[in-house]
Amino acid sequence: MAQASYDVYMLPRHVGLYSGVPQDVPAHLVQRVCGTGIEVVMQAADTVSLGRANAALCVGAESMSRNPIADYTHYGGFRMGQVEFKDFLWEALLDPSCSCTMGDTAENLTKRYQITREEVDRFAARSFKRAVAARDAGFFDGEIVPVASELFALEGYNDRGIKLPRKVEAVEGDSHVRPSPLEVLTKIRLAFGGVQTGGNSSAVVDGAAGTIVCSGDYAKKAGKVSLARIVAGVSVGVPPEIMDIGLAPAISRLSELTGVPISEIDRIEINETFGAQILACIRELGLDEDCVNVNGGAIAIGHPLGAAGVRLSLTVARELKRYGVASACIGGGQGIALLVENTAAVN
Repeated sequence: MAQASYDVYMLPRHVGLYSGVPQDVPAHLVQRVCGTGIEVVMQAADTVSLGRANAALCVGAESMSRNPIADYTHYGGFRMGQVEFKDFLWEALLDPSCSCTMGDTAENLTKRYQITREEVDRFAARSFKRAVAARDAGFFDGEIVPVASELFALEGYNDRGIKLPRKVEAVEGDSHVRPSPLEVLTKIRLAFGGVQTGGNSSAVVDGAAGTIVCSGDYAKKAGKVSLARIVAGVSVGVPPEIMDIGLAPAISRLSELTGVPISEIDRIEINETFGAQILACIRELGLDEDCVNVNGGAIAIGHPLGAAGVRLSLTVARELKRYGVASACIGGGQGIALLVENTAAVN
């Protein structure tokens, strides 16, 4: 969402170069706020389908802890008393078209769908419980690569690398996943004056995720078995003041486009921006909660904006029986959804 370093615009290119991608292969930067990761996968699928590439490396990254404190007026010069530095993360989560923060849009849904604080806290407790269970069962081991201090060398160019804090040898799991029982969540103070708190909202974390989208022929030639086939993806617009409902009409349109009834989608990953948001979407679509975020969601795991959609897509591809959906609402009043299918089940 934000420029977390001065050279962030070089990140896609450097990910390719320093991971061994041939130098003549181009890179592409995508920005669609919370929907960025799913948009990346959708664009990669389109590129492969059109024959412009056989395979694409899709990467999402976000360092929310490095959001800057910014002032956008200094090139015009400073006047006495008019220097105003602001928290970029907080300011970027305010939609000036409707004077709503992203949290406010979730609170607007609580009124429309009659959602209570107790219901939201119970959902959050379930998200944490499911994530802890998935972690303890080893599910996340199939999609998490430990991060350690590492140097990336590229002949003829400067070294790049990762340097962890002192005394930290490696980061091996999502640090926000922890036991968070209902009785603890109910004691956390309100954040937006309604039902949302820091405990039943998505966590502000850093993260990155990656996956490969390729043609079936490419996978066969490489001797690889695909996790899933991308069927289709859609994005829609909704009123900005109820931004959080956006993924519901996106999933509905996806169902209409593909002819796959929502009732036949056995796994649905919904980005848990806020507890009230996901409960509203579940009610709007009439979803079976036992099929939604079965391994926990962003309330428990965290929501690094640019990376979240890639993680959602990868997670649902690993757990679906026949059909699965990865979806997210998008600030400004949008929603995005991706349908994948288990090729083994189809064949």
